[in-house]
Amino acid sequence: MPSARGWLAAGLLALLSALSPTRASLLVLSYHDIRDDVAPKGDPDPYAVSTTNFAQHLDWLRAHGYQAVSVQAVIDARAGRGTLPDKAVLLTFDDGLRSVYTHAFPLLRAYNWPALVAPVTSWVELPADQRVPYGPSDLTTEDFLTWAQLRQMHDSGLVEIGSHSHDLHRGVPGNPFGNQTPAAVTRVWSERHVYESDAAWRARIEADLQTSRALIERNIGQAPRVIVWPYAAYNDPANGIATALGMSLSFDLEGRAQQADLGLQGEDSADQASLASLARLLIHGNPDVRDLAGELRRDLSLDGMRAIQIDLDYVYDEDPAQLARNVDVLVQRIHDIGPSHVWLQAFADPDGDGAAEAVYFPSRHMPMRADLFNRVAWQLRTRAQVRVYAWMPVLGFKLADTDLQRELQIAATGDNEIPRLDPGDPRTLEIVSDIYAELATSSHFDGLLFHDDAYLRDDEIPAYGDGIPAARTQALIDFTMRLRTAAERGRPKLMTARNLFARPVLEPVSEAWFAQRLEPFLAAYDVTALMAMPQMENAGGADAWLRTLADAVLRVPGGAERTLFELQTVDWRGPAPLPGAALRAQSRMLQALGVRHLGYYPDDFIGGQPPLEDARDAMSARAFPYLER
Repeated sequence: MPSARGWLAAGLLALLSALSPTRASLLVLSYHDIRDDVAPKGDPDPYAVSTTNFAQHLDWLRAHGYQAVSVQAVIDARAGRGTLPDKAVLLTFDDGLRSVYTHAFPLLRAYNWPALVAPVTSWVELPADQRVPYGPSDLTTEDFLTWAQLRQMHDSGLVEIGSHSHDLHRGVPGNPFGNQTPAAVTRVWSERHVYESDAAWRARIEADLQTSRALIERNIGQAPRVIVWPYAAYNDPANGIATALGMSLSFDLEGRAQQADLGLQGEDSADQASLASLARLLIHGNPDVRDLAGELRRDLSLDGMRAIQIDLDYVYDEDPAQLARNVDVLVQRIHDIGPSHVWLQAFADPDGDGAAEAVYFPSRHMPMRADLFNRVAWQLRTRAQVRVYAWMPVLGFKLADTDLQRELQIAATGDNEIPRLDPGDPRTLEIVSDIYAELATSSHFDGLLFHDDAYLRDDEIPAYGDGIPAARTQALIDFTMRLRTAAERGRPKLMTARNLFARPVLEPVSEAWFAQRLEPFLAAYDVTALMAMPQMENAGGADAWLRTLADAVLRVPGGAERTLFELQTVDWRGPAPLPGAALRAQSRMLQALGVRHLGYYPDDFIGGQPPLEDARDAMSARAFPYLER
């Protein structure tokens, strides 16, 4: 049961791609506990849904044209043996709570509504003298389904029994600081002060899924065909293990809606194991039928992003006690401001030249300054309830191999250029892809922010892209997409954002000087993080400059939907902090002009700059952006 802000994290609604030759959609709903005595709002168990509300959900869905489908129908559609009906919906029940049999199953039979039930098999097998910590209470064997009940539901023909793992619904030590992270994807940090090897991790996951599969097959009479990943935590290798065991259909929870989620695949496709899991809508906070209807009708594209870009260099301290205090101060401040996203630095740049001298995760290509990124990212996600993007260089690396660094580094022709590696050399792509894969293996995060080092001057590597500005721009985009692919093997469904300088927007001819342009960025990335920083550009009038920039962006199709205006909070010419009132005023002005997505950089969480009140007013994603008392 993941933690979430509100009863839906953005992007859970799975409006999936369609099958050839027509388009179809699939809505997958994720339920947990169905019982009579759930408080209308504020129940201690946020994942419990009242029996009355559940019945009303079924009524509303049927009355509004949703058509219930079975797991078999989804499998057939995925394999190209059929198509899903319009407004298809699949119900799923996680964990294996007994209320699925006592409260949900009678309604499923009454409505003739198919569903997927995915128990944690170790909980079904729970000894009478043991308890499972579950939300606000501990549960006993009496709270979980029995094998006889699971068999009866399966034999009804309505319910598919899947696996929710045998013993992966728990946290394990995920870093040297003791953070408990999801067992299915974590390389365990052991008492011997080493991480679990890839081979040991694979063996652990395979043994767990084999145990779950064997128990279900022995007690139900059919091996599971579905894996529902605990905490929505999985990766491509884990899905490959599940597929090899016959569980070719997998579900996460907080995956983003994506057209690739449900694609046409032949039964013999070698790529089936790498398909991403299907996203689901988490039913959270006991929504009544009005809540459900409002959520299903809500246009997710209109949600505004509020992002703060954070320097992990300012969190790091050689003194472990001070470092711990810095983490606490940062997490508390982000919680109090309430943005939707944090773009967290995953590399170390102590000399401030824009290139990574080290990284904050284990790497064989780069020095590790501290094993810190996973710790801070996890704290921000779980305590401050924000989505975390790993802020990473694209070309700006200072490799541990100094000879290789000299061979690959671009001979910059201008002053104050970020040290960068040659993107046209295949070794650069191979090395940087490895670094991104290492990040994803070691850490838990939601997206990538590609740093502002991804540029090329017109006299740098002139043969790159045959010297054609648009081709050079696209070649760098393609480079970043390869990095995303490398990271997605360990962290599927990553969102992407990329920094864009303002000048190519205001002066399109300057694409030749940067290998950057707004239109292809909008097409390639989920968000373009436009550096809307007038002082950095030496603009005479900040407000007038921002208005001109906003006008240029909003004239471009998709500009409002996919561009985030990243404001500056420090005048680096001084340097001196800018007044918090300026951040507040600029954010309001831009919103009035039609800008949807806002962010700022930097945040001095130690010194409290910008002031909390101004930062919260400008960047809070809460409906009521004030401190909760």
